[in-house]
Amino acid sequence: MLDLYYWPTPNGKKVTILLEELEVPYTVKPVNIGRGDQFTPEFLKISPNNRMPALVDTEPKGGGAPVTQFESGAIMMYLAEKYGRFWPQDVHGKWDVVQWMMWQMGNQGPKFGEQGHFFRASQDPKNTGDFSYANTRFGNEVHRLYGVMNLGLFGKRYLAANEYTIADMICYPWAAGWKLRKIELDEFPHVKRWIEELEQRPAVIKGMAVSAGEPEDPNRISDAEKARRAGLLYNQRATPIPAEWSAKK
Repeated sequence: MLDLYYWPTPNGKKVTILLEELEVPYTVKPVNIGRGDQFTPEFLKISPNNRMPALVDTEPKGGGAPVTQFESGAIMMYLAEKYGRFWPQDVHGKWDVVQWMMWQMGNQGPKFGEQGHFFRASQDPKNTGDFSYANTRFGNEVHRLYGVMNLGLFGKRYLAANEYTIADMICYPWAAGWKLRKIELDEFPHVKRWIEELEQRPAVIKGMAVSAGEPEDPNRISDAEKARRAGLLYNQRATPIPAEWSAKK
């Protein structure tokens, strides 16, 4: 059984798209990142980076102990290799896919995430200060990265290996949010064509729609709980070894 520790963000949706494309059964284990579920001792055993998604495969290929993975790119490569789909293994195709996987993990995801972070922070200048430089910096980076994809898709239907692969799946959920990022998609015609094709795929539609239960009503969260979450989620530093881990030794 595949247990996916998940919350419906672009990083989570990368993996659900692949799982839906593979048409394999999986169980969603909700990780409410707004509430701080990612800091529980149980989850840190799976994902010491205190981030979702994470995967536990209780029936790995060849048998043996369960396999755990805690980075979306690693999860996708693991699944693609296990099921022998969406990741060609000839030297040219394999490494073409890998370079786009690394690009997404090191550039698209982090830079898009920072743009969103500083935009939200700038909505409360009284408490957070002036973020005009950060907004300009990361807004330009997001624009640049759409340009990278546009270059990469020039004369090509898909990003890598001349076929639809995990490279497309990992980049799509972040790219699909172009309206929120104030991107004029007509400026990037090859990305626009690629997005329009992928958003019609049944598995992409299903993967993007995977939920993690009913959303919370913010009006029902107490001020004390809001304060607890703010103290837990913002200005994070190193997570200490959970006391529960030492107690079990």
